[in-house]
Amino acid sequence: MTEPLIRPRRKDPLKKTREPLLPQGVRSRTAHGLTAAAAEGRFALQVCAGCGLAIYPPRDACPRCLSSRLPFQDVPPGGTLLAETTIRTSTDVYFRERTPWRIGTVVLDCGPSFVAHLHGDVAEGTRVRLSLRLDKSGNAVAIAMPEQSSQHQGDDVQLREFTCDPKFRRVLITDGRTAIGQAMARAMAGAGASIVFVGIADAWKPFPGETALRTIPGAEVVSLDITDSQSVADVAGEIAHRVDILINTAEHPRAGGIMHRHGLTIAHREMDIRYFGLLRLAQYFGPTMRARGADGVNAAAAFVNLLSVHALMNWPQYGAFSAAEAACLSAAQALRAELRGGGVKVLNMFAGPLDTEWFQTVPPPKLSPAALANATVDALRKGIEDSYVGDIAQDIKARLDVQPKALERELGQ
Repeated sequence: MTEPLIRPRRKDPLKKTREPLLPQGVRSRTAHGLTAAAAEGRFALQVCAGCGLAIYPPRDACPRCLSSRLPFQDVPPGGTLLAETTIRTSTDVYFRERTPWRIGTVVLDCGPSFVAHLHGDVAEGTRVRLSLRLDKSGNAVAIAMPEQSSQHQGDDVQLREFTCDPKFRRVLITDGRTAIGQAMARAMAGAGASIVFVGIADAWKPFPGETALRTIPGAEVVSLDITDSQSVADVAGEIAHRVDILINTAEHPRAGGIMHRHGLTIAHREMDIRYFGLLRLAQYFGPTMRARGADGVNAAAAFVNLLSVHALMNWPQYGAFSAAEAACLSAAQALRAELRGGGVKVLNMFAGPLDTEWFQTVPPPKLSPAALANATVDALRKGIEDSYVGDIAQDIKARLDVQPKALERELGQ
């Protein structure tokens, strides 16, 4: 059984911070179909449209019937671990720092064989469940997990290389004034975060939920206004070297499209809080987090953005808000490429309308802040990049994959 993770001791400030190293990251364009599945927490392989053969490794033609129609489809992840070995030395600098490292051969029930990383709770000859995860270089790898979950399963050393579990990590939540910020603080404390920094702009102004927020175990309120570059710089100078997970909960949803707003005041505010606020956080926290990608057990792990699913397709009733969210999504993709050098993941949590006052007139189904916070914890534990939370977000993603133009017309009616 996996030994429970021990709370790490405080780092000696005189010791050098180790440089982040990445595993080999070259993949073919076809193989990135596995990356797309791993980014959403799915297990998908190529399945031949001609003969139904499940294929691994990814190919451009079916080895049985030579068909070129090989779409990626979700397949059952169950299999058997046939053989295992432990690597104790390696010519790869990334794995040299992490040996001993267990790998093994897994035969899936659906046919293909994998050479996979092994969770500490699996043994040769037993049933396992394969999972696609993103490694530090952002590419898909397979890890064999036990069929039945154990109490400390997430504490496995090899598994934590592919995840961003909040346990014993230090989290910064950028806006604690909102319902989602407060729900996120409770969720991170419940997930075992050692410290939850909660940003509050204009801390002298009282707000609903303040008393409960300050009593959350491990919560530490900091004065942070993401619309003020100096405020972000000051907070980063104090705690950036301690932040392992940054969650941007700042929001400014306002109803209305483009034409009928008089002036740009609301649009400026939307962009200042959402887009420019994200840029300020990236500029002042990003370099330190990237440099700390290999800083022991408490290495920087993730930068999380809470986004509306309408960043993918504009919702005209909230048209200007959707446009600001789309700008944030584009910035997050750029940030993902820049942080990858330190092995730090960028997670986008896509959600439909939340059950808050700014979506009061929107009919159900709406997502509760607590549900979004719990989904964020789950996404961090799985180390995925894109999570679609709730019925609305999942429906829009499914319709977007099938017919984007039809979705555009339907949202505009």
